[in-house]
Amino acid sequence: MIDHVEQNTSLHEEEDFAALLEQHDARESMIQEGAIVRGTIVKVEKDKVLVDIGFKSEGEISLREFGYGDGAAVKPGDQVDVLVEILEDTEGNCRLSKEKADKLKIWEEISKACEEDQVVEGVIVQRVKGGLSVDIGVKAFLPGSQVDLRPVRNLDKLIGQRYKFKVIKFNKKRSNIVLSRRALLEEEREALKKDTLDKLQEGQILDGQIKNITDYGAFVDLGGIDGLLHITDMSWGRINHPSERFNVGDQIKVKVLKFDPNTERVSLGLKQITEDPWNNAERRYPPGTRVSGKVVSLTDYGAFVEIEEGIEGLVHISEMSWTKRIKHPSKVVNVGQVVDAVVLDIDVSNRRISLGMKQVEPNPWSQLKEKYPLGSKITGKIRNITDFGIFVGIEEGIDGLVHISDISWVQRVKHPSEMFEEGQEVEAVVTNIDEQNQRFSLSIKDLAPDPWSSHIPVRYREGSVWQGSVKKLTDFGAFVELEPGIEGLVHISEISEDRVETPNDELKEGQEVKVKIINLDTEKRQIGLSIRQALDDSNNYLDQGEASTSLGALLRGHLSDEK
Repeated sequence: MIDHVEQNTSLHEEEDFAALLEQHDARESMIQEGAIVRGTIVKVEKDKVLVDIGFKSEGEISLREFGYGDGAAVKPGDQVDVLVEILEDTEGNCRLSKEKADKLKIWEEISKACEEDQVVEGVIVQRVKGGLSVDIGVKAFLPGSQVDLRPVRNLDKLIGQRYKFKVIKFNKKRSNIVLSRRALLEEEREALKKDTLDKLQEGQILDGQIKNITDYGAFVDLGGIDGLLHITDMSWGRINHPSERFNVGDQIKVKVLKFDPNTERVSLGLKQITEDPWNNAERRYPPGTRVSGKVVSLTDYGAFVEIEEGIEGLVHISEMSWTKRIKHPSKVVNVGQVVDAVVLDIDVSNRRISLGMKQVEPNPWSQLKEKYPLGSKITGKIRNITDFGIFVGIEEGIDGLVHISDISWVQRVKHPSEMFEEGQEVEAVVTNIDEQNQRFSLSIKDLAPDPWSSHIPVRYREGSVWQGSVKKLTDFGAFVELEPGIEGLVHISEISEDRVETPNDELKEGQEVKVKIINLDTEKRQIGLSIRQALDDSNNYLDQGEASTSLGALLRGHLSDEK
């Protein structure tokens, strides 16, 4: 019985061994050079790994092909795919490669991805001519035009980044692989765009990202579709350029102002999310309110001051100083400077506020009448001479005007420069102060009494005869100067007893003549003279010395009476 059992056992073992041998021979016959097969690691040595692929001899693979410096992570029993390079060389060894097997598998995966429009993943490793080199297991080329939806100026910043790509060109024989990230982004964008368009409505407040900035606004990505945030809709306040507020990549909230599904155009607003500051401006800034703000703009006629975001007021050039004559606002303020001002007027309907800077300080003109009462005398230096008069310095920034008609009672002044020069100190009388129009009027002639109401009527009595000098000849007569500044007219009919066609026939300028006072009108300040009558009354003529003595006496008597 025992012998029978042993015979059966031996028979079964022989059958199993035969079957195994048959399987081994069948597997060995399937292994061919250039094929990728799965093997088992049987031994790890110092610098190589022995792999059993079912061939009669084990294959050797360099340990570096496993990507490790030592064999700690490689252990017997691990399964590994290898490429059969040579089944049996001259020495009977089987030569295998894990590295080449990995690359072949990658090429197969890439080929499949290209055929089936699948996505591959890789790391951008370096910049090359025309684009970037990407490691997707093997080296692939990413053209610069396929990096993003928009041109990327600095490709170097992408080195080291991992992205997903689409294979748009594949040639295994030439080892040529061309990738596109843009194609993938376009697909994602189209999906986002469809979803966004389905939900987009006017009045919505959405999250967006600044994609591009221009002079007139910023384009905001709402999710597959861009909307325009115009510069006028960014803030209630003043913005000179969108880059003052935003950078590309900024995340912001925006309101959909207008949406046209046909053109897919979207207009966005940022300031509309907040209340218009002008709504309650009249209550917050009534006239007389003192405010502080930043100068945001200068013009020839004034400065615009932002007193809060969205509300600007104009300080007119005339409202910058009580006393200074300002030619341009830049002489007083600069853009960016913070200034104090007073609200003069507010017009909410037209969004205008008038401001005054000078009103922050007391008005020096309101104190002038107390300091310089009418009729008081002042002394000052001539600051400016014009055709119509001279300006005399009163205080810092305040000048008084002596009009040309207020320089002398009797002397005809053609131009003030005949008598004065800049810097000259003069005395004058205050005749008027106009606080509203800021005018300070002076008179030099009022330092002395008006001779037409004092000594002229006393001295030049009708009927008296005087010696004079012909100053000017006209068609109707001759003007004769009796004393400096005092002239009378000899009508052509009063030149001679004989008929005179023209005064030039009888007289010449500078000629000394005797004249008789035939008319005196103090209101019109006119003296009528006669040469022909003076000849008849020569006995009434006073010589120059006697006249001077008489005039001195008259003046002394007049002054005594005034005292």
